[in-house]
Amino acid sequence: MSGSSELHDSRPKRMTRNSKTSFSFVSLGCPKNLVDSERMLGKLAQDGYVLSPDADGADVVVINTCGFIEAARQESLAVIREMVDLKQQGRVGRVVVAGCLAERAREELFEQVPGIDQIVGVFGREEIGLVVDRALAQQHEQRELFRPAPVRSLDDTARLRITPRHYAYLKISEGCDRLCTFCAIPQMRGKHVTKPIEEVVREARELVADGVRELIIVAQDTTYYGMDLYGRVRLVDLLQELERIDGLDWIRILYAYPIHFTDELLETVANSGKILPYIDLPLQHINDRVLRRMQRKVDRRQIEALLGKLRTAIPGLVIRTTFIAGFPGETEEEFQELVDFVKTARFERAGVFPYSYEAVTPSARLDGHWPEEVKQHRANQLMEAQQEVAFSWSRQQVGRVLPTIIDGPDPELPSHFIGRSYADAPDIDGIVRVKGKSLRPGDIVRVKITGADGYDLAGRALKD
Repeated sequence: MSGSSELHDSRPKRMTRNSKTSFSFVSLGCPKNLVDSERMLGKLAQDGYVLSPDADGADVVVINTCGFIEAARQESLAVIREMVDLKQQGRVGRVVVAGCLAERAREELFEQVPGIDQIVGVFGREEIGLVVDRALAQQHEQRELFRPAPVRSLDDTARLRITPRHYAYLKISEGCDRLCTFCAIPQMRGKHVTKPIEEVVREARELVADGVRELIIVAQDTTYYGMDLYGRVRLVDLLQELERIDGLDWIRILYAYPIHFTDELLETVANSGKILPYIDLPLQHINDRVLRRMQRKVDRRQIEALLGKLRTAIPGLVIRTTFIAGFPGETEEEFQELVDFVKTARFERAGVFPYSYEAVTPSARLDGHWPEEVKQHRANQLMEAQQEVAFSWSRQQVGRVLPTIIDGPDPELPSHFIGRSYADAPDIDGIVRVKGKSLRPGDIVRVKITGADGYDLAGRALKD
């Protein structure tokens, strides 16, 4: 909690609640948002609030929302309305809305869902205790809290983690300097701000000491790490420091923008014993004209050259990517070029999204917007092409032995466990159903793959 006299004076007295005041928490959106959620959970716990696993009966519910695209906003609004309905039934005390949708919509949210008690923006997360206190005290004259984007990175230590004990997300920077025409992130999250290497390492050590075996590196743009603070990209330096942490087994890299994927970074991944041969490389498209309209600062030739270097240097590499179908002005020929590229590039993992019209982004002013049914049809067609590639990769794993981290028991099959191979990031990729005995969450075991079912694999744990 901030120690400024202004905040201290405006904060309600502690008599507004007691030591058993309960709160429930809903976290929506991406892993970067999840880190914010865990930090807020930690702050509330430090303030003496008691976490309730269920919203029903809680004194206050905090919803950390996503505001990236229309579908995410509608999901967030649905959860907010659900909580407000519970409040009106007397089953929830107060409703606090935080995060990206709060930052983007601001006071409009009070009009959309009148039952909201308090709103706090992305960069007000450190003062979540103050906001919750205001909600409990029914301070109607101060119903929102917004702070400017920080010039220094926020501290993500002392989190109350939502993830299982054996893996955690490690946010290495905040905001984004990219000006992709379809993206509203810079407006919600501000400019790119690097978290210093020593602070990231300190946080990583804290997480490993708490039982983490797999660290998942996240940021809006991980390959840009260090540019604002050090004058050059320093992701390699950071990774080398993380590799030295005893007890850490796996390091997974997400959100690696292709333009700053250096040869040094490639060699670091290729030669590491801890960095997994798994790269999340969002590409969005392959046609040069569409890429220029997206303002991606990279063309097809550069993308194909990078993919070739990655495949050559890193045996067994799994590449995850994302594509947008139906971007404004995308012709049928340009879309078919993307479909053909997906078929030939053979990405092991990919997500496909229909273009989402966002009024606050430059792409909203482009010509050639497609009807929703055209965008969805193209997204489905592209996903069908990718699905064939992914399913084929799964079948090729049968007979192989894959190191697999155990996430927990299989709720559907006795004597089986749910795990993930190096090819599987939590919640977005497939799983490995492991037959074995006496396995525990966080165990990393060798699994002989015996079957494939779409994106998922099945196998049996081998005795060492």
